Amino acid sequence: MNIGYARVSTQEQRPELQIDALTKAGCENIYSDCASGATSHRVQLDLMLNTVVNGDVVVVWKLDRLGRSVANLVDLVEKLGVKGVGFRSLTENMDTTSAGGTLIFNVFAAVAQFERDLIRERTIVGLQAARARGRRGGRPSVLDEETVRRIVTLRRKDGNSVDEIVEKFGIGRTSVYKALALDLCNIGSGTVKAADHG
Repeated sequence: MNIGYARVSTQEQRPELQIDALTKAGCENIYSDCASGATSHRVQLDLMLNTVVNGDVVVVWKLDRLGRSVANLVDLVEKLGVKGVGFRSLTENMDTTSAGGTLIFNVFAAVAQFERDLIRERTIVGLQAARARGRRGGRPSVLDEETVRRIVTLRRKDGNSVDEIVEKFGIGRTSVYKALALDLCNIGSGTVKAADHG
């Protein structure tokens, strides 16, 4: 079954253009949110993710209607893939149920991983430079070592997305990335301070 997902950012914007395109594409059910792209949880998106089953295909008008960033888009499409659900974007002509679409998505995934690696590398270098100067940058948000370990376990072993960890701990995305970077820096015992910018 083709399942449509539409999103507009404000009440002033109307989803009809997206809904018409999704209907024309053969979507039998369409979920629609009115929420900023920066919102970590969207009611209809969460409902759709919990409803789709093996063999379904989630269809969007444009990629940015589903994901807030390349990394977020990859996380969501990978979650769908685990459930045996395909993904299709009408504007970008991406379809993970085809060989070509899978190739394009893999390029997106590689870009997202590259972005994560760059963030991690810059964070590590920045932390090491700050320690060498005896100071820590950013607005301090104290993360104890146990919390850092739990974040690392959720991300690296359990496969939780950054957004899920943010929701679970009530901290910013930057703090999650810092915790992951601190783990790579072989943190010692005691309290770890990570900058929290969002």
